Amino acid sequence: MNAPEQTVHRRHVFYVPGYDPMPPRRYRELYRTEGAKQAAISGYDLSIAGTTGQGDRYHWSVDCKIATWQSHARVEFLLWNDIVFASMNNTIPQTYWLLAKTLWLYVSAGTLRALYKLRRAPIIAALYPAIVLIAQILISAGAGSVVGNLVGGWIGGALGIALFCAGLVMFRRLDKRFFAYYLLHDFAFWAQAKGEMPAPLQSRVGDFVARIEEALDSDADEVLLVGHSSGAHLAVTLAAEVLRRRADAPKLALLTLGQAIPVTSFLPEAWDLRRDLRLVASRADCMWLDVSAPGDGACFALTDPVAVSGVAPDPQYGPLVISAAFTHTLSAETKRATKWKFFRRHIQYLCAFDYPKDYDYFLVTAGPLTLRDRFAGRASTPSMVADRFSPFDTTDKGRG
Repeated sequence: MNAPEQTVHRRHVFYVPGYDPMPPRRYRELYRTEGAKQAAISGYDLSIAGTTGQGDRYHWSVDCKIATWQSHARVEFLLWNDIVFASMNNTIPQTYWLLAKTLWLYVSAGTLRALYKLRRAPIIAALYPAIVLIAQILISAGAGSVVGNLVGGWIGGALGIALFCAGLVMFRRLDKRFFAYYLLHDFAFWAQAKGEMPAPLQSRVGDFVARIEEALDSDADEVLLVGHSSGAHLAVTLAAEVLRRRADAPKLALLTLGQAIPVTSFLPEAWDLRRDLRLVASRADCMWLDVSAPGDGACFALTDPVAVSGVAPDPQYGPLVISAAFTHTLSAETKRATKWKFFRRHIQYLCAFDYPKDYDYFLVTAGPLTLRDRFAGRASTPSMVADRFSPFDTTDKGRG
């Protein structure tokens, strides 16, 4: 233990999912099954009460016991999967137009080049949907051309066009295997306003912040914001908005997992995200922990999102950047089983570790220590990247 005595009896956790259309019950089940595994491995008791959903509020309760210490947590979802569904509702031609616009933005703004210089693995992942979608259109066009030439005449031409369209429809229906459409829509969603917070999501921030402030005024000993994947963008914004409203927020803590913040913060109009990154990093009263791993190809591993975005304040209090160290914390069997399952690797932060070290998702969210106490005295990983890479650093709208 990193603290001499228990510092949390009651905790309120707000989970901010990434760009995911799936319902929250999927995450509740993941928490239940993986939490049971981690408790058995680490030797503590963890129990989860029934799921509760009231309108747009969805939560479950967790009780944790370690020796004589007992703590209780309420894990509440901040839902925006309806916005995700709406943003994915594009026709095939609209999707290819979206691909062209998004790719042009990243290339013309110099963002793609800057991101590639920062970390290559996530940029290769980011280019995956473009490569796959272009391959699909070429394969469909090639098949249509072959059939059209074989049949000949206007009938062959009509058959060729029909086969071309059928091929694209088939690939769209098979996207649960390819994930090309899904990943494209993820990147395009955050880039739709050149990096500025998308309007549909901005309209929900006020409601989310009101819930967080309500929890801060409750008897909870800690209010923990957890942002995973692209949900880390939103979690930073929510934390910043709360801190703008409060001169002191010692109960508030922020945990970002598998973040890809530079994908958005490096865009020309991401002034609001850069502003929020600077604000949260400048507040000593808000503990911010960032966890990633080089074995996760979908994140910017061991990267200080504030510094690389060119907005590091002086002094800078966060984030504390540590590695989940998949090489050392996962068994050989687990590593083999997940080697080519990139999405499974990306959610490992929410799962059990075979050989857990200081990072344990279930103790962080339900255990008897605050985030600050649990990682007291811990320094960021020595290999952390903290140089500026972003081609843009403005934090004011309309200023270049």
